[in-house]
Amino acid sequence: MTRSHGTSSRAGLEAALERGDYRRITSVVVATGDSRYEWYAAGLGPTTRHNTRSVTKTVTSLLVGIAIARGDLPDVRTPVSAYLPIGSAGRPDPRKEQVTVEDLLTMSSILECDDLNAFSSGHEERMYVTESWRDFALALPVRGYPPWVARPEDTSYGRTFSYCTAGVVLLGAVLEQATGRPVEEFAAEHLFGPLGIDDVAWARTGEGAAMTGGGLELRSRDLATLGSLSLHGGRHEHSQVVPEAWLAESTRPHVEVDDETAYGYLWWVTSLPGPAGPVRSHHMSGAGGNRVAVLPDLDTVVVVTSQNFGDPEAHPLTDDLVVRHVLGGPFRGDSP
Repeated sequence: MTRSHGTSSRAGLEAALERGDYRRITSVVVATGDSRYEWYAAGLGPTTRHNTRSVTKTVTSLLVGIAIARGDLPDVRTPVSAYLPIGSAGRPDPRKEQVTVEDLLTMSSILECDDLNAFSSGHEERMYVTESWRDFALALPVRGYPPWVARPEDTSYGRTFSYCTAGVVLLGAVLEQATGRPVEEFAAEHLFGPLGIDDVAWARTGEGAAMTGGGLELRSRDLATLGSLSLHGGRHEHSQVVPEAWLAESTRPHVEVDDETAYGYLWWVTSLPGPAGPVRSHHMSGAGGNRVAVLPDLDTVVVVTSQNFGDPEAHPLTDDLVVRHVLGGPFRGDSP
């Protein structure tokens, strides 16, 4: 186990981690102002890259915001059909011509795609065994609304949420067409480079493009840097890396997930129970309990990397770690 900036007040968290209370957690970073706490599992350290799965989706949101600010992409209302043959691919349907960038950012398009439903035509596991993931996504049919699913017009935000990795693969293809560059090159120049992030490994789609829906490997400190952009209006040091307005729009609710959770532009939006009441949170989330949680009320970013893949308690375990040991404990007012 490796520690950085540890003090005895963090002993409870470290004891829990070393006992395995949180199972296969691989690192924890808590950054508040100029203070940073880090814990790494045995054999790992600050230079270790972690595959945080769908945390990648939120990185894609940042890239979309940058592309819009640069004029490469007009705005979120831009139809996917301006760049890709979505209406005529696979199962032609003129209604698919109206799918917008915003529909994909909010997981609320009319494509029949639900990673939480094993029977869905667009389930990600079906995509992974195909030759072209982009073509798989373009060919998806239009969804229906069975009686137990709320129609968009009956929801708080006029959208129906359906978690869809294939839609974020389409966003990657749109980015490449709009910018005229591979996603990884665009990201290196306009996001990672200005942040000083120089150790990045992209997963690849079936056709070899950068996988914008998951699998990006980054170091824990770099994940914290990405999260801190939201606390600082998109600025890093003296550079405006991501537009402040984009981050504000991205991290507000656009579609309801459940009674306690909303979704922004590939950000999860919720609140957590703190000692003095609810604490606002928006976060990047990936399978296995991976998390980059931004807590604006506390000027804090919490990174949890985890290999609790396939564990039904993976996300509740991460929730418990953040609530018990960050909101309720040693990091409130601690110095490094």
